[in-house]
Amino acid sequence: MALGRKKAAPAKKAAPKKPAGPSRRERMRQIRTAFTMTRQNDPKMLPFVIAAFVVTLAVFVVLGFVTGHLVYLPVIGVLFAILVTAAVFGRRVQKAAYGQVEGQLGAAAAVLQNMRGNWRVTPAVGFTKEQDLLHRVIGRPGIVLVAEGNPARVRSLIGNEKRKLARSVGETPVYDLIVGDGEGQVPLKNLEKHFLRLPRNIKPAQVNVLDGRLKALTAAGALPIPKGPMPTRVPRGKMR
Repeated sequence: MALGRKKAAPAKKAAPKKPAGPSRRERMRQIRTAFTMTRQNDPKMLPFVIAAFVVTLAVFVVLGFVTGHLVYLPVIGVLFAILVTAAVFGRRVQKAAYGQVEGQLGAAAAVLQNMRGNWRVTPAVGFTKEQDLLHRVIGRPGIVLVAEGNPARVRSLIGNEKRKLARSVGETPVYDLIVGDGEGQVPLKNLEKHFLRLPRNIKPAQVNVLDGRLKALTAAGALPIPKGPMPTRVPRGKMR
């Protein structure tokens, strides 16, 4: 009795390749560029970075003397000192970057488009002839309207956009804020922190649906963005 042929095992699908990250040389070039840019705009950066390393290491050396672990704890201290130094350096780079774009047309849009997390940013959904701007952000909190410009003028932009959204978003929460240093406003440097503190009201799938719906509506009634250079990115000083 002839034996039947065994069925060939189905070929395994090749796993999708992950996009290659920047090479070590590119990362070092980015760090050098960020260091140079920050040092030019923030003379206190280098003393802060050095102090962060020295103080952190000194704490662990003192602990080593107190506990009798004069080799083990200083080695751990070096590792912690590098982490603390990287964090301090990153903050100073970010602060310098915000200082460069602050006051420019679209500075808030540049920060919004470089925030951590899954945020769908549509710059300049509303504007005035004086170049006040209103940006729309969609994320887990719902919809956030971010205005930059004269507070008296942008209030009307916010009101108009909320009336448009009311016909399309149902019960999705809609927040609004004005970027600035006045009372009740959110400083540019605290904009990302403000977003990260908002409650998570909707699911990721709803974010996708909402984003597609509002983009279609925006395209249908698109208006030209006001003239003037808008920064498109804010350098992020991160060392990993």
